[in-house]
Amino acid sequence: MHDLSAFPITQKWPATHPDRLQLYSLPTPNGVKVSILLEELGMPYEVHRVSFDTQDQFTPAFLSLNPNNKIPAILDPNGPGGQPLALWESGAILVYLAEKSGRFLPTDPAARYETLQWLMFQMGGVGPMFGQVGFFTIFGGKDYEDKRPRDRYTAESKRLLGVLNERLKGRSWVMGDEYTIADIAIWPWVRNMVERYKAGDLVGYAEFTEVQRVVAAFVARPAVAKGLTIPAAPN
Repeated sequence: MHDLSAFPITQKWPATHPDRLQLYSLPTPNGVKVSILLEELGMPYEVHRVSFDTQDQFTPAFLSLNPNNKIPAILDPNGPGGQPLALWESGAILVYLAEKSGRFLPTDPAARYETLQWLMFQMGGVGPMFGQVGFFTIFGGKDYEDKRPRDRYTAESKRLLGVLNERLKGRSWVMGDEYTIADIAIWPWVRNMVERYKAGDLVGYAEFTEVQRVVAAFVARPAVAKGLTIPAAPN
């Protein structure tokens, strides 16, 4: 019997299936990285919606798991050594699940580090820069009269898309024929730039035909289509 009662987060979000991995998330570009990977793996998990509308991320229960008040976070009752593991930061969670399952992260040392390189490219570049474009297109920054901050982040996002476009020439995925956690990390952010932020024209998305090709292949995967909707909005 798995006992997760030592973790305060389970008081606010009780585990109906304490033997399963517990996911605390929202369907944001960072959140869906983990739900997509879990769907790709077919790993049993239980999802809990952390509502930004009610500021769940700032509650003591959530902060007890992630003091950085960000989603996603997980609580794995079957962690290393058979002990529960609490983990946050989407990139760290992707690496953990890939290593635990032995999938979507190459075992060859050189290819493994190259995959991690592209994962860090997303974590350090694509996510922060694309997120800033979103701030200046659909959130509070859209009302700023001075467009220089928006244009700065737009230019950098366009540059990053160019890096990806060049990388994808002659490749099915970031690492070639093998679909990896680098793809699972990057493509939700690119999709979000166009569909949520409505910034396709702003960043010249039409120019990046290789990126468009791979994003289309990514969203066509059944696990991706499902993972993009998890957790579902309340009725």
